Amino acid sequence: MAKIKMSKKAASIDMTAMCDVAFLLLTFFILTATAKTPEPLPVETPASTVEVKLPETGLVTLTVGKSEGKDKVFFGMKDRDVREKTLELMGNKYGVKFTPEESAQFALIDEFGVPIQALKQIIAMKSADRNKAGVQPGIPLDSLDNQLKDWIYTARQANIELHPDGKDLDFAIRGDAKQEYPNIKKIMDILQDQKINSFNLVTGARGKNY
Repeated sequence: MAKIKMSKKAASIDMTAMCDVAFLLLTFFILTATAKTPEPLPVETPASTVEVKLPETGLVTLTVGKSEGKDKVFFGMKDRDVREKTLELMGNKYGVKFTPEESAQFALIDEFGVPIQALKQIIAMKSADRNKAGVQPGIPLDSLDNQLKDWIYTARQANIELHPDGKDLDFAIRGDAKQEYPNIKKIMDILQDQKINSFNLVTGARGKNY
């Protein structure tokens, strides 16, 4: 019986659908991605193999670093409502009146490092100008003008007033790996003076074989 010969044709794959999916995914990631906000006080945290995730809410971060040869401390809060209430309480304590617009703008600032007397100027700046090196001199924490202590106290007070049934704020110290221990200890002493004996030290991840 004679065999029927089938004509051979080159195989081809239509990639149109695959390209459409790829571009849709690319568009999705671009539109949903959040740009990283420049840090007003960049620090290189010490490496550690311990991995503990910090809470997404109810957290205060104290960033300790050096800029232009000077040691500086910056204060950051996760919750916007607590930021606004803390600003109100600090304004009352130091006699600085903030407008509703300034309070709303302050609620958008993740971290700052200026004396409260200069906070209005920082709030009025654009984010890019505010986060330039040298613009913010850090929060005072010496014995004659310890504003950091007051920010910590009023933040806890604001959190209690806004969330009376919730837990107390968590605190984390984010220090540069090159910082000297006495500078970090000074922050620890301020926390412990307010009976805050449990806090996190922020570190960067490293391999366990190091």
